[in-house]
Formats: sequence, C-alpha cells, structure tokens
Amino acid sequence: MNGLLGYCRQGFEPELAAELGERAAAAGIAGYARASRDDGYVLFVTGDDADAQALARALPFRELVFARQKLRLLAELRGLDPKDRLAPLLAALPAGLRAGDVWVEHPDSDAGKPLSALARSFGNALRPALRKAGLLSAKEDPRLPRLHVCFLAGDHALLALADPRDASPWPLGIPRLKLHPEAPSRSALKLEEAFLVLLDADQREHLLRPGMTAADLGAAPGGWTWVLARQHLRVTAVDNGPLRQHVLDTGLVEHLRADGFHWHPSRPLDWMVCDMVEQPSKVATRMAQWFREGWCRHAVFNLKLPMKKRWQETRLCLDLFAAQAGRPLEIRARQLYHDREEITVFATPL
Repeated sequence: MNGLLGYCRQGFEPELAAELGERAAAAGIAGYARASRDDGYVLFVTGDDADAQALARALPFRELVFARQKLRLLAELRGLDPKDRLAPLLAALPAGLRAGDVWVEHPDSDAGKPLSALARSFGNALRPALRKAGLLSAKEDPRLPRLHVCFLAGDHALLALADPRDASPWPLGIPRLKLHPEAPSRSALKLEEAFLVLLDADQREHLLRPGMTAADLGAAPGGWTWVLARQHLRVTAVDNGPLRQHVLDTGLVEHLRADGFHWHPSRPLDWMVCDMVEQPSKVATRMAQWFREGWCRHAVFNLKLPMKKRWQETRLCLDLFAAQAGRPLEIRARQLYHDREEITVFATPL
C-alpha cells in the first residue's frame, strides 16, 4: 500500500480526509482517502510510491490543519501472529532502508489507547532486531528517516516513514504539556501549545521578548493573559468579566472592562491573542482588520468550528482572513491537541 498516514483528533477524520483529498487534487496527484469516524487516523492511498513521495512533498506538514502527524505509508500488515510479529514486519520493510529512530505507536482513540502496552513492549523488542539487521542507527540520528509502527489492533499494524524535518517531533503528534498550578484556566494550555507548535524556535526567541506589548481579547479569567505575562510581555487584558487576582498581581497586566470584540488599541502592539466564542467568519474578519489597520504585528486566535462541513468552513475563513488582512502574512493553522471544536491560527508578516 502506498500513500500518506495522518493522525488526527478522534472524530475529525472526515475533516482530515477532506483536507488531504482537496490538497492532493490541487497538486494533481490521484488517490483516495480511507477513513472511519473515531479511528483517530486517516489513510490517503495513492497509485504508487512515486505518487506518495510527490504528495508528501506537495503537502508540507506545517501547512496541514487537521493532521497531528504526517507519515509516508510503507505497508499495511494484517493477520499478524501474536507469537511472532517481528518477522513479517522486517520482511515488509523496503530494501536499503536505514532509519535514525523508530516509534511504535497507536491512534489516540478509544480503540487505540488499550494498545499502548503492546506498543511499548513491541518497541523494546523491535529496536535491537532492527539494529541487528542493519536497519536502525546505533543512536538516534535526525538526519535519517524515522520508522513508525502504528498498531490498529494486536494483529493489524501500519508501517510508515517520517522525514524528521517535515513531521511532528512528538509521539502521536501530541506535545505533552502539564497544567501549571497557577494557570487561571485550562485554556492556558492552548496558547502554550500554539507557541510550541505554530512558531518555530527562532520565532519563539525573537517574537516573544520581554517588554513586548500584547492585547488579550476576551481575556477572562486570564488564562492566555497569564501565559503572555509569563513570557514577560506587557498585556492589556480586555474583557467585561473578572480576571484572577494573581494575574493582575504580576504587574504586567492592565485590565480593561470593555467588549474585546470591538476594542482596539490607540497605538500598534506587538501581539494580539483572541479566544472568544463567536462565528468563525466574524472572527476571521475582525482579526484581518487588526492587521489591516496596523493594530498588531503578530497574532494567535481561535476559530470555533460548526458541527458540519468543518474543513470547508476552515478553508473559507482562512482565505477570508488572508484576503482582508491588507498585507502579505505567513499563516499557520492547526487543530491543536488542547483544542476541541476549533482550530488555532498564528499570523505574522512575511
């Protein structure tokens, strides 16, 4: 079997399938998506490996919205004997393969999570077997492709390869963040993950410097404001609702009791963040106005998605935002692990 394997949030398989299908068609690569709701993954099957490699190049992981991970599919193994899963797996690997690492995983789904113990134990057996066969480097080597084994059941697995430069650096595509005891709300994890996933290391260093200015629209109870203050940014928190006192006690936060959706600053800010519950097209239009009017230089905002046609709404809103921003922007969007029925968008000038 040839194609791509993408992990996604359980329940959003149709959205990832639609995204891969539309983008493959735009790239002129024939194929079809194989997906079932709540599986936590999608296969996009191509005619041959050359098409799979071309599709992997045409769909950079950074540009995908609903994929937590992007892998090039090598094989699907069914009917594995629990007494010997290693032999058929090794036989299915392409000739000449040399991997820099191997991850044994399972989908992040109700059906996949019970396979975690199998994945761990099989990984412990697989690594020495691969090294003995000369298929795995002695130490982790990010210059080489990473082999992925994804168990769908005890007798059913997918083999795939990741280019470490074009894939998530976390198993299952999930950065494991812990909620800080002082965080005002769990929503703080969304902004922390957004900075980690949507910004690269250079952007985190240069765009989040102490003393920069920011506005948090719809700030209460202060989760995103708290994350910004921990980066030593000076924050205007805009919300008619209250903020937690310890957020105000940082000395970096000014609380304005106003409607965050209609307020704007009197002078340009470095950052604007927004996690308000509103129609996604309305949010996209307002966020575009912030860039068009020069009220901010960089932004992170969420788009709350409808129950149906979520990929279509995502594409329309991102296109609307880009068209109305009034300046060329680098736009990255992703359904983060800590997002729910929403996506998170990062925008910065090109």
